[in-house]
Amino acid sequence: MKKTLEELRHARSKKDFPFLSLEKEEYVELVITRSKISLIFIWFFTIVAILVLTLCAILLYQDFSTRATLFPSKSTTQFFSLLLFVLYALIILIGFVGTKIHFGNKLFITNKRAIQISVSGLFSHSTNIVELSRIEDVSFKQSGIIQTFFHYGTIRMSTVGDETTYTFPFVDTPTDELDTISHLIHVLKKKN
Repeated sequence: MKKTLEELRHARSKKDFPFLSLEKEEYVELVITRSKISLIFIWFFTIVAILVLTLCAILLYQDFSTRATLFPSKSTTQFFSLLLFVLYALIILIGFVGTKIHFGNKLFITNKRAIQISVSGLFSHSTNIVELSRIEDVSFKQSGIIQTFFHYGTIRMSTVGDETTYTFPFVDTPTDELDTISHLIHVLKKKN
């Protein structure tokens, strides 16, 4: 028996995305991830924090006018060095946590539903699922000069009835994605 294209796409989606509970004959059409600009922001602020901490350490370790150390005893110097090491490790850890959160946020558009996986912390995540047939409006919003300059913004999907709005921030300007989502909604509503 020959498999249809829908069955093949469903099988491929089940293999590629085993964590999604796909219904029969449902397959992933589109995966939207966050823009790399949010990753750049995370590591920019991580590097700035490291540089500020390094500058503070240099200023505390040496008095530039006399070239004498501010810490008279060796144990005080060792404690301060350990504290600096812990602060450096904490800053880098925060950078890696931010990176993990960045990559954990995804919006999956199937031929039937929109599945949003939101990660806001190491131990905090949620999944929102909305039927495409319930979506009334899909739009993209950019606010401010930074979003316009770096070409990213927020995808917004509004539902019929309960008027819930689902948002997915830090997305590159998604002209093709919006067209695809709108087309899938139109096709699904035409079927029903």
